Amino acid sequence: MKLVFAGTPEVAVPALDALLASGRHEVAAVVTRPDAPAGRGRRLVASPVAERAEEAGIEVLKPVRPKDPDFLERLREIGPDCCPVVAYGALLPRVALDVPAHGWVNLHFSLLPAWRGAAPVQHAVMAGDEITGATTFLIEEGLDSGPVYGTVTEEIRPTDTSGDLLTRLAFAGAGLLAATMDGIEDGTLKALPQPAEGVSLAPKVNVEDARVDWRAPALRVDRVVRGCTPAPGAWTTFRGERLKIVQARPVPERTDLTSGQLSAGKNNVYVGTGSYAVELLWVQPQGKKPMRGADWARGVRIAAGETLGD
Repeated sequence: MKLVFAGTPEVAVPALDALLASGRHEVAAVVTRPDAPAGRGRRLVASPVAERAEEAGIEVLKPVRPKDPDFLERLREIGPDCCPVVAYGALLPRVALDVPAHGWVNLHFSLLPAWRGAAPVQHAVMAGDEITGATTFLIEEGLDSGPVYGTVTEEIRPTDTSGDLLTRLAFAGAGLLAATMDGIEDGTLKALPQPAEGVSLAPKVNVEDARVDWRAPALRVDRVVRGCTPAPGAWTTFRGERLKIVQARPVPERTDLTSGQLSAGKNNVYVGTGSYAVELLWVQPQGKKPMRGADWARGVRIAAGETLGD
């Protein structure tokens, strides 16, 4: 088939690579978000997908909005049979959805209908799910509600951050998306409606969602830290300033600390929760680089009874 691939961040690159390597389909163009300011100089930078497409000599389309007439005209000129999508980042209007004969097929990083929305991996980690996966489905105008072509499953490991898990899903999902394109072309794959039961939503995780509540049980604190790593980053406050919690570890044997209470030794620093303590392995003070929790504790000289949070 002739394909137009839509995607923007680094997590979409493995799927583009898989389609380019398949040798079976022609990736005629790539659709991605416009260049965005980045770094201290805030200079405009192309998306990872745009950079990869340019390396491969593929036409890159960067509409401000997918309903822009110039973009729609060019899409019709290319005449794709199908448009595979991975984390494109913009809502596709009906007029665009109707262009390819086989529609737009999205690779979503959850086992639909679980975790529909912008942040499925973060929510799966924060919810304590043991299994997640990736799904290919036909995009319709509802939120991640279209009929499903296929899935792959992935175990969520006890120490996984959302970044760890998303990296594995990006590569597993890339193979699934390529296989889905093959099945659509040869007619062996049919999209089936999603179950009505088991729907859960995964809206974007904002900074306030990433604030650690030390009154919560240790397992909940651990899940929030892992689910919000690398972004937006779990955080708390210490002496009125923000402190990012980069990595923590539940310590069931420490039950002597109250919620938020700190206890620092020579090589460790612990904080109490609503159940047992967690060890702060890595933290990032405001305006500084990440450092080991024990090094931070020595530097600030924690006083007896001091706490994290309000």
